[in-house]
Amino acid sequence: MTDDDFDIYLASGSPRRRELLEQIGISYRILMNDIDEIPAEGESAEEFAVRIAIDKAVAASKTLSADVSQPVLSADTVVCIDKNILGKPRDKQHAKEILQKLSGQQHQVHTAVALIRQIDGIVESCLSSSEVSFREISDKEIEQYWLTGEPQDKAGAYAIQGIGAMFVRHLSGSYSGVMGLPLYETAALLNKFGINTLSNTNK
Repeated sequence: MTDDDFDIYLASGSPRRRELLEQIGISYRILMNDIDEIPAEGESAEEFAVRIAIDKAVAASKTLSADVSQPVLSADTVVCIDKNILGKPRDKQHAKEILQKLSGQQHQVHTAVALIRQIDGIVESCLSSSEVSFREISDKEIEQYWLTGEPQDKAGAYAIQGIGAMFVRHLSGSYSGVMGLPLYETAALLNKFGINTLSNTNK
């Protein structure tokens, strides 16, 4: 693969998103960016996820020259319960508070995906929303789970693709969306930009 022989720029440092793109045969280059991720007053979790995904893509695309043809892909995942955004845990106590809220309850996971192409300024976005139900989690389990290191950088303080799967009683929606990149919606967006995921997997 040459320096220019790849499908997209990925504006994310998430290893889960890299794995999911590789799963559907999408080649990428990492393009990191840094934006403030603070909900606006009155902004819903869904609106917040879409705005942040677009803002990430726009910020990353501004670092590219105007003639770059590969689009920039970004995503943002928001976990909420009773319309309250939970975010990523700041520390062990915060993670415990988050997981206690999720214990035995149903919550929502919203993942937005955005694509922007620098050469023509086209921007597209989509949203995947899922309902996840947790079984009851004891304080001892929360303590042990924190010690695995898995909750520390995850929205909602858990990873459905990891040890956190043992807490999930039921999922309605997109498994890959809860992981951080809904593949159904992502493939549809990529196809809009002329990137055929199935032809890539047959290379």
